[in-house]
Amino acid sequence: MTTTKRNNAPSFALAQGYYYENGCTIASKVHLTERNYGTRRTFFFLCEPAAEVMARIKSCNSLVAAIDGATYVQESILEKVDLKRELMERLQGQDDGRRIVGSSTSGIPASQFAHGLGIAPRVIIVHPVNPPSLVPLVELVPSPDTSAQTLEFARELMAAVRQTAITVNKEIEGFVLNRLQAVLLREAWALVEDGIVSADDIDKTVRDGLGWRWSFMGPFETIHLNAVGGVADYALRLGPLYQRIAASRTHEAPWGEELIARVEEQIRAKLPLDRLMQRCQWRDLQLMAFARYRAEIAE
Repeated sequence: MTTTKRNNAPSFALAQGYYYENGCTIASKVHLTERNYGTRRTFFFLCEPAAEVMARIKSCNSLVAAIDGATYVQESILEKVDLKRELMERLQGQDDGRRIVGSSTSGIPASQFAHGLGIAPRVIIVHPVNPPSLVPLVELVPSPDTSAQTLEFARELMAAVRQTAITVNKEIEGFVLNRLQAVLLREAWALVEDGIVSADDIDKTVRDGLGWRWSFMGPFETIHLNAVGGVADYALRLGPLYQRIAASRTHEAPWGEELIARVEEQIRAKLPLDRLMQRCQWRDLQLMAFARYRAEIAE
């Protein structure tokens, strides 16, 4: 859990961060960034030496200490409604009447764990993408109880720390990112199950095909550029094809044990479990390099 302290800083980005239970991970990310790219005043790279950044971060061993004087709290506990509700009740017990609470949940609407509490108008989903230190997107999902002031605060805070915030206008399970990812993953598993393609070739298709363009444009702009008349022309020409593809699947059955085992065997042949941490570090380095490139072309 992360909290932002009140002080006289001119922007959110200069406020102190207090962390409950996750300090070691934060320190490793900060030092990894400094080690590989140094201190550079650009998007997603350290504006100061790691030691100065870490001096503003404190790891606390109690909830009370972590939120003392905090303007903003980011909770990132397990994806279980009962646990999140318990935490919200504990936060209400320490409420000062002003503190904003953001939740990192990947798909649980805030109304399921904050409704009926006094702090509900100041609770909002602020869902980052893993790893949040390197991927800029954040989904802001207010509940029917969330106040307009809370949503505006979250937008300003995310802008101050250079995140790309989107607003999900209505509560929906999975929000936007995971619903889009769910559709692609569901078809990916089905294609492997039907013997049409391997798991590795699915990864190649997204990595070197769809993702190549989506990484800097997104799907709507991609199809807008793929037809002479733009997105409407594309929809008229290819809409029936996509409708037939969608109608060909029911996706009613869950991913079966046999299918999961088959995909796991294929993935482990390329990436054994004992190399996962090493590969995660490699992933982070690629994201750093990509962020650097994005910053350079934006300048």
